[in-house]
Amino acid sequence: MTETVVSSATKTVKIGFDRPFCVIGERINPTGRKKLAAEMAAGDFATVEADTLAQVAAGANMLDVNAGIPLADEPAILAKTIQLVQSLTDLPLSIDSSIVAALEAGLAVYQGRPLVNSVTGEDDRLEAVLPLIKKYDCAVVAISNDETGISEDPDVRFAVAKRIVERAADHGIKPCDIVVDPLVMPIGALGQAGNSAFRLIRRLREELRVNTTCGASNVSFGLPARHGLNAAFLCMAACAGMTSAIMNPLHAEEMTAVLGADVMLGKDKDCRRWLTKFREPTPEAAERGERRRRRA
Repeated sequence: MTETVVSSATKTVKIGFDRPFCVIGERINPTGRKKLAAEMAAGDFATVEADTLAQVAAGANMLDVNAGIPLADEPAILAKTIQLVQSLTDLPLSIDSSIVAALEAGLAVYQGRPLVNSVTGEDDRLEAVLPLIKKYDCAVVAISNDETGISEDPDVRFAVAKRIVERAADHGIKPCDIVVDPLVMPIGALGQAGNSAFRLIRRLREELRVNTTCGASNVSFGLPARHGLNAAFLCMAACAGMTSAIMNPLHAEEMTAVLGADVMLGKDKDCRRWLTKFREPTPEAAERGERRRRRA
């Protein structure tokens, strides 16, 4: 059984084949959010704080933190954001940047053992990021593309992932500390994107024995009723062996799909988490709750 262990100063989360699906909240990311980008660049973190607390309340297991703002001091902003988020929650974080200096700034202030998002298959990227992963003893997301771009062929993406795992081993990084992103394509543009992803997820689990993640909303890009499609994808990806996803936990339909998949795959013992979330309260409990609300 493969387990990827990440932590904050006080809380440990294990991503694993036999573990419940790990929801990595995606909201602390200014990409495509002009208002948030402007706020963060100006040193205003009110929305970051609100998004942190909302995602925790919605049931996220980890939070992804990104500070990719054009023309801004990304290393400084990312470090400050990580410190703020860690002051608000004990959930482990994914430190998300394409800039190596920003990753190192985030790692230097992080309390615990984070997930670094990410490394790709280009030689220069591998040699820049993998030593950081070893130095700080953390886990890393490996994205299945290289200098040739993103292949539509899942066998090519598997080969890239395999090469990253092998290069990581050269740096003393174990496969259990690598979470592969197989790169889910938009199903509206590529009709076999779902089947390709599920096939690749199975190979990554069975042949490389690594955990997997993805940006779950990519699959529905450009289509209506996206949350329904995302929910269907998450269930099917979990059945194929995917163990985590970077997603928006504020969408109840998608969170319900994740919880339901855990039930169906036997990862929610005695359906406890499902019952805690959805069981109707007894009349006595409902009355007690109503009395508490009135006193408040």
